[in-house]
Amino acid sequence: MSADAFQVYRGLSLLTAKPDALTLAKAPHHLIGTTPLHEEMNAEKYRRAASRAVEEIHSRGKLAIVVGGSGLYIKALTHGLAPLPESDPKLRERLNAMSLDELHTQLAELYPEAAQKIDLKNRRRVVRAVEICLRTGKPVSGVVAGVGDSGQPGSTIPATGVFVFRDREELYARINQRVEAMFENGVIEEVRAAGKVSSTASQMIGFREIHELLDGKMSISQCIAAIQQATRRYAKRQLTWFRRQTNFSPLNLSLLTHNEAMILLRMLSERRKVSAVRAKG
Repeated sequence: MSADAFQVYRGLSLLTAKPDALTLAKAPHHLIGTTPLHEEMNAEKYRRAASRAVEEIHSRGKLAIVVGGSGLYIKALTHGLAPLPESDPKLRERLNAMSLDELHTQLAELYPEAAQKIDLKNRRRVVRAVEICLRTGKPVSGVVAGVGDSGQPGSTIPATGVFVFRDREELYARINQRVEAMFENGVIEEVRAAGKVSSTASQMIGFREIHELLDGKMSISQCIAAIQQATRRYAKRQLTWFRRQTNFSPLNLSLLTHNEAMILLRMLSERRKVSAVRAKG
């Protein structure tokens, strides 16, 4: 089952690096390509859908393996989400009228810790974080700061996992190669034909850059370089997040052959590890 915030969307398979048809045919996959591009997605919606999928998998006597790099989605599934206030239309309208710099300043005043952790280029998340602080009068936690809409507390799912990663030099090289392969396989036309997408879907790495390419604001080489850099930065944040999860056993694929890695993962699965996670790339 995927815990990728963007592979859950239907379409843009190249941009989101979805598994190919041959891989998908080898075993049942869940929450890949299940949400239309025009729909909003957030951690609470994911938690509900993933919880149903886990129950269905377990009802068949099978082990649910959660794979993906969105730490917030995994946290939502395993620990639930704190209750959040509903969005206030008048307050949201006022915040939407503010510049991103003004929002950054207000968030730093309300909750400096969140201002350091949140993606300050993601306007939607910054607006929601400020809104929560203003409506509750309390500092928003790092998890809550990443939630796009109102979340509700959910039951927790006991889970341990495997943090699958590679040495940074190798990881970055694989990222660079994957982005180049995306362009060779037609990602520009894929994005051009995507049609209307939601504000959350538009946050996919590469979506904005390719639209700037289509608008003549950058060259193909500049676009490729920008996506490579954005993906490397995202991978770095993933590495930091997953290393902090003490119940995840680290597994460095750079030190293992493919067969050795499969043997170790199979051993961990037999011990009924519920979730496996990986860094992007």
